[in-house]
Amino acid sequence: MLKRKIGSALIASVICASCFAVTAKQSEAVKQKITVEKVDGLREDFMKGVDISMIDQIERTGGKFYNARGEEEDIFKILKDHGVNYVRIRLWNNPTYEEDQRDKNGKVVAKKGEKRGGGDNTVETDLRIAKRIKAAGLKFMLDFHYSDFWADPGKQYMPQDWKNLSAKQLEETVEKFTRETIDRFTAEGATPDSVQIGNELNSGFMWPIGQTWSDDKNAKIGGMKEFMRLLDRASKGVRTAKGGDKIKIVIHLADGGKQDLYKYIFDNVKKSNIDYDIIGLSFYPYWHGSMADLKANMEMCAKRYGKEMAVVETAYAFTEENGDFQGNVFQVYSDAENGYVPSVQGQATELRDIIAAVASVKGGCGVFYWEADSILWKGANLSATEGNTWENQALFSFDGKVLPSLATYNLVSGVGEVENVWGGSAKNGSGFTPYKLAEEIEITTKPGEIPALPSKVKAVFTNDSEKLVDVEWDKIDWKNQKEGKVTVGGTIPNQSFKAKAIVNVSNRQNVIEDPSFESGKLGKWKLNGSSAASFMENNKGNAHSGKFTYKYWLSSGFKSILSQEIAVPNGTYELSLWAMGGGGENNIRLFAANFDGTKKQVTAKITNEGWNVWKKYKIRVPVTNGKVTVGIYLDTNPDCWGNFDDIELVKVE
Repeated sequence: MLKRKIGSALIASVICASCFAVTAKQSEAVKQKITVEKVDGLREDFMKGVDISMIDQIERTGGKFYNARGEEEDIFKILKDHGVNYVRIRLWNNPTYEEDQRDKNGKVVAKKGEKRGGGDNTVETDLRIAKRIKAAGLKFMLDFHYSDFWADPGKQYMPQDWKNLSAKQLEETVEKFTRETIDRFTAEGATPDSVQIGNELNSGFMWPIGQTWSDDKNAKIGGMKEFMRLLDRASKGVRTAKGGDKIKIVIHLADGGKQDLYKYIFDNVKKSNIDYDIIGLSFYPYWHGSMADLKANMEMCAKRYGKEMAVVETAYAFTEENGDFQGNVFQVYSDAENGYVPSVQGQATELRDIIAAVASVKGGCGVFYWEADSILWKGANLSATEGNTWENQALFSFDGKVLPSLATYNLVSGVGEVENVWGGSAKNGSGFTPYKLAEEIEITTKPGEIPALPSKVKAVFTNDSEKLVDVEWDKIDWKNQKEGKVTVGGTIPNQSFKAKAIVNVSNRQNVIEDPSFESGKLGKWKLNGSSAASFMENNKGNAHSGKFTYKYWLSSGFKSILSQEIAVPNGTYELSLWAMGGGGENNIRLFAANFDGTKKQVTAKITNEGWNVWKKYKIRVPVTNGKVTVGIYLDTNPDCWGNFDDIELVKVE
């Protein structure tokens, strides 16, 4: 597997390890005992919402849901009993395939005209759901995507039945479609209480006519002006529907922590005099930033636009386990100061903190948890040609048992403590204390030198939130400390929990700058290749240590080189890194070059064998000209992916 290029003295080796432990087992999720802090000052009409757009498809294919007593029960009864008062459902125009779908071997896996899955959210499907919502005594938000399938900032595709319309015809059609759809719901006793006119409209909708960003290849783009016209006609479609004057209109963007984005879109909305009531935000912390970012953006919007605001999409994982062949999209959220453990408790705390952030801002009126119903069930996936990417973020276990975290909707109001038949529970409480460090602290220092121990550490508290706290380290006589590992204790003020750090006292020093990519930037690293294919990823769940890695993925094949040139004293060095990935690449190599004034290289071939199957690769490098270039060479095939972390270059002779 490994190549020796310049002599028998250069040793190359590979060490296997699995260094990242799954935080919580999904099979134990219903047994968890969690505590949720009440949110003071929560308004009585606060929208405690869930999006369960998959529910009709899940149940039609046989999926079932179970209450805290272990009994099969209607999901709407379970939701209401746990404090949910509002349900959001997406609406697609004609969610069928426009052409046959084939796998990589050319086999047809879905035929033209077949349903695309993901809930099959046609008007007929949503009418069935809406009637059940109303019968359960809950309120209802209808989310028009104005697309045949998923609409988000990266894809806002025109419905197939509208593709040949002019801009003027499209405006008329959007208004009519919106009005007639709402009228039909009203005629069947299921009038929406609120309506989203588009989904995550960062870049417009109904491309290219409603597309805001420029594209020289497409002359039909309508730009911001046409986007606003279509949005206005959608709003008019709501208002001219029967009872439309009582329906709250929502305009929804993603990236809920980005103030510049919201100013850009909503300044244009205000300038265009579009009639609406609520600013809707998507806010997934692992994609969109900190709670402070969310709150600051909402406070800006409150002052600038004077509208109500609701987070209409959020979620967090109760486990990192994956239940099917399809990988999950979840990423652990853990920034420099805050984070959440992927556990039932961490899921509940994230939801509680989102509710608290929204409720603290003037006009904050609600929070919706996205696809709370996304259990594992054959025939009920996020599309007809793939699996489920969301089952570890549902508020039910993989097999449909209600999780203690669903009780968060009651507990934020100080009511609704739950004990379930599996031994799990959810109750109110406060005064959470640290019980472990979020990340192990291990640093290296030379004999006689004082190590640079941090003055603050990130601790995990008993509600599975992560927070930065002060620490005072025990006194050690570092000047007389010999080589070896030293365990240092740390005291956190007013807490019984003791922090711990490992200090490696050694003359073996890593000379690479930012060896674990924790800066999140290239810095001294040089990338020869596409930054869209090779980049720094902030995802603790994909890291060997810390939270950043050097990540690669692209839907097409590519080549790239990441390298760093280092000035070092002459001698023999050991170069190593940790790698993991899906496999299937043409060639991946760890290499060292320019170390002896020639074009020689010493390399180690990297072979990836799966997610979180980490391997350590080593090579020896004889430096004779005072410098060396180290790096990673990639030659991949389409959809190959992987991560690299913890690169070391240390002098051994």
